[in-house]
Amino acid sequence: MFETDKEVLDWYERQPRALSRKYVNAIRWNEIRDYPLNPAFVPVLLYMRDIEYFTDMYYRELLRTPTGRDPVIRKFMDRWSIEELHHGNLLNRFLEEAGIPSSKNWQAEAQRGISLRYRVGSYLIDVAARPLGKYFHAAHMVWGAINEITAMQSYRRLSELAGHPVLSYLLTGLIQEESIHSSFYWNVARVKLAEAKFSRDLARFIIGRFWRPVGQGAKAERETHYVLATLFHGQKGLELFNLRVANRIERLPGFAGFQGVTERMAPILQA
Repeated sequence: MFETDKEVLDWYERQPRALSRKYVNAIRWNEIRDYPLNPAFVPVLLYMRDIEYFTDMYYRELLRTPTGRDPVIRKFMDRWSIEELHHGNLLNRFLEEAGIPSSKNWQAEAQRGISLRYRVGSYLIDVAARPLGKYFHAAHMVWGAINEITAMQSYRRLSELAGHPVLSYLLTGLIQEESIHSSFYWNVARVKLAEAKFSRDLARFIIGRFWRPVGQGAKAERETHYVLATLFHGQKGLELFNLRVANRIERLPGFAGFQGVTERMAPILQA
């Protein structure tokens, strides 16, 4: 168990990149069309690609908050943002090799699709968080942990369902890097939550009241719901999501018995 956030950062910086040049070069890009890709997974991949690309926007949003001024978290964010952008580019390449071409300006088109409501809301959150100072760090890290664990488990679930060997190989690299990201968020959240009862109470309130599935807001709600329902449909899907995501959040200080994530996901997956 890490005792300080600096120990978590030191561990993170020792982790090599899973998606090294050697790993990426070993992907059999020329064989992608040799295997069928269920059309139902195309919107899922497009969504994942865009959300990974939006990391640059999330990075700039984080910098405006008290969390972005924390030296340990900021150093993590500098590497995290680069790796997530790489994920988006790799997913885009897979789609193109699969015969699903994207515009040369797909990044700009994805950005234009972000609603004004989301952009205004992000600034309002920044303003509201400033008076909370260091006590906001824990909530931010819990939110990030949920989203990173969700991303990791969504990639794992897509690999299981799609049955596409080249995609599975690519996703294995993404899963390994998302696992490292989620471990950083979860462990720093644990450290920050343990520091003060106010941090625990604040984090539980913010997550319970305001958390939404990763990407929702930046992407239309219907797109988010489609992705989640495709990967974790029905009661069995909800149980799987709880096992792989929600239960891990309940192990954080102050989150024992927390059902906010499950309550948010249930109507999406069981619709």
